[in-house]
Amino acid sequence: MDTSACARPRKIIHVDMDAFYASVEQRDDPALRGKPVAVGGSAERGVVAAASYEARAFGVRSAMPSVTAKRRCPDLIFVKPRFEVYKAVSAEIRAIFAEHTDIIEPLSLDEAYLDVTTNKQGLASATVIAEIIRRRIREATGLTASAGVSYNKFLAKLASDHRKPDGLFVVTPALGESFVENLPVGRFHGIGPATAAKMERLGIHTGADLKAQSLAFLREHFGKIGPYYFGISRGIDERPVRANRIRKSVGAENTFSADLHSQNAMREALGPIIDKVWRHCEGTGTRGRTVTLKVRYADFRQITRALSSPRPVTSRMCIERAAFRLLCELPADPRGVRLLGVTLSGLTTEVSMRTERVQLALPL
Repeated sequence: MDTSACARPRKIIHVDMDAFYASVEQRDDPALRGKPVAVGGSAERGVVAAASYEARAFGVRSAMPSVTAKRRCPDLIFVKPRFEVYKAVSAEIRAIFAEHTDIIEPLSLDEAYLDVTTNKQGLASATVIAEIIRRRIREATGLTASAGVSYNKFLAKLASDHRKPDGLFVVTPALGESFVENLPVGRFHGIGPATAAKMERLGIHTGADLKAQSLAFLREHFGKIGPYYFGISRGIDERPVRANRIRKSVGAENTFSADLHSQNAMREALGPIIDKVWRHCEGTGTRGRTVTLKVRYADFRQITRALSSPRPVTSRMCIERAAFRLLCELPADPRGVRLLGVTLSGLTTEVSMRTERVQLALPL
């Protein structure tokens, strides 16, 4: 058996479009170019879905309430999202990926992992492939993409963020471990704000601090994801790039800096969380049948409640109604709520839904 092939490092590319939704809007409307643009609703309860780099300079970020974004950038221009356009551009980009490999794992409309260890062009260098892809995307769509190249998914993702926008960065096997050591843990994909804050309280600020912890310590404090943290702190990530990966659910949650005590406060806090879930549904063309509400109380007691429907939900309002109904049924606790989350599961695609409707209409 040839063991050298098994030991050969993988060649993984992570491609991430730069401010995708906002960049499409600036491309299609020259009057928006060079100006701070936010894709999303400008109403009081609106949320920013994407922000141009001009807007980001003022601290405007995705998932930020529109009122906060406008306060930070008074000249901010709000544009309604056009998901059909974004999906069409994303399809052009996926076609470019497919020129090189069939092992493509889309994460959203604007980013994907590619395994080019063996590729259709027979190119030895993943860096060259990434350069070709970025050039082809610019030629075909007029948009820029950043890319990260490495020997695993975790490092490729970190690398694509390293030189944004319109950048390319390579993390070789020789550099992987030291590259991780020098980064703050808040930059790590898979470590959200709440987990980063917990790590800070434990004295874990950088990759080097994370690497200094034992596997037993990480299991104790972070449970089943502890071994993943143990591995990535050493530049190790064995997850494969999964072609045609189908998500079983999509969810979002928020841990609040101050505990919530009233139903009205909780309803208001659920708005941006539901917006994030629905944005994913719109962007990927998926729908789901089950809405699950997750609640963590101030004493860290956690409960979930779910509501299912026979047909996939068709609007954001459907998710909101289900989440609010579940919220009303929760037991009150005077100590308050520290976290709320919403998950949509039983996912299907719009194409599958149309096929199902056609099949139901066929005579037997």
